Order: sequence, then C-alpha cells, then structure tokens
Amino acid sequence: MEELIMSFIEYLKGFSYFGVMIALTFEFVPAELVLPLAGYWVYEGDLTLWGTVLAGTIGGTLGPLTLYALGRYGGRPILLKVGKYFFINEEKLDQADAFFERNGAMVAFTARFLPGVRTLISIPCGMAKMNVWTFSIYTFIAMFPITFIYVYLGFKLGENWAGVKDVANQYLLPIGAGVLVLFIVYKLIFQEEKRKMVTQKQCLLQKKNNN
Repeated sequence: MEELIMSFIEYLKGFSYFGVMIALTFEFVPAELVLPLAGYWVYEGDLTLWGTVLAGTIGGTLGPLTLYALGRYGGRPILLKVGKYFFINEEKLDQADAFFERNGAMVAFTARFLPGVRTLISIPCGMAKMNVWTFSIYTFIAMFPITFIYVYLGFKLGENWAGVKDVANQYLLPIGAGVLVLFIVYKLIFQEEKRKMVTQKQCLLQKKNNN
C-alpha cells in the first residue's frame, strides 16, 4: 500500500505546488509522508520552501473538510461503513469523539498537534455541525506551523527525509502540550468571566425586582 501511495505522490510531483496541495486533499495519503518528501524536493531545488509550505497548508486544510463533510452529512453509521477507506475504525472514532467532548470547538486547532487524533478529529467536528468557516480557519492556522516543521525538516535532512517523522514528533508534541495548556487557561478565564457576568445580571435583576 505504501509503495502505491509513494507512486501516487511521485506522479503528483509533476504538477509542482498544485501536486503537493492535491496530495494532501486525500486523507488516505499521510501528510507525514508527503510533506517531508516535498521538503526533499525543496532540497533538490525543484520547489521553494515557502511555496511548498503554503501549498501544503492549503491542501492540509482542504483534506480534513472531506472527513468533516462525512461527519456532518453521513453520521456515524455511514462513517463505520466507509471508514476502512480512510483507515478509520470504531475505536479511533470513539477516541476522537471523546476528545471533542472534552475540548469543544477549539479541537479543530489543538488536535492537529496530536498524533493519532489529528486526522479523525474532523469527523466529530462535522457531526457536531461546527461552523464550516470556523473549522477551516482553525485548521489552516494549525496546519501552517505543522506543515512548516515537516517541510523544513525534510529540506534540512535531504536524502534522509524519511526520518523526519520521528524528529518532528519531538517538536510537535511539546507544541501540542503548550497549546493545550494555553487553551485550558483560556477556557478557565473565559468561564470565570462568564460566571461573573451571569452573577452581575442576576444581582441587577434582583435589585430591579426589589425596587
């Protein structure tokens, strides 16, 4: 299967930046494979670094929209039937659902930094009918640094680009952890402010009723 995917990616190389973008719109083609290889093409001088990062980010945003659409318009029964074509099984779907339940809409951003959840999180976002523009913006913002890391490491490692995945995880996991911490802090502050506003409104209503 991997050889078939590699042949497909090599074929798309002929379409330059558009080929990189198209490769990433297919969710069965791992970004962890496409982006380091694209970085190697930068190393060879066939592409530019920033052009590749931009193409990869756009493709990495369009790709999750396919799973988002499956979640939104197909629902869980359809997903379980066609999931094998996207390497989706019930266990992975349960993990993505649980992560979404814990973190809400911001998972479209935070989950991109977490291996194992990164791809499948699009499905519960769709099932929850998250606003498609919000989903796309969060995904684009998250995919930009992720794409840069993979492409840049592929460029730096050159002919050893296949080893990028292990190196990239050393960067992505701490970034993901940091993002989650910031999100939790933001959520706590937001909830506290919301609680204060509710309390103030209740006090005003009580004073008004007393008068």
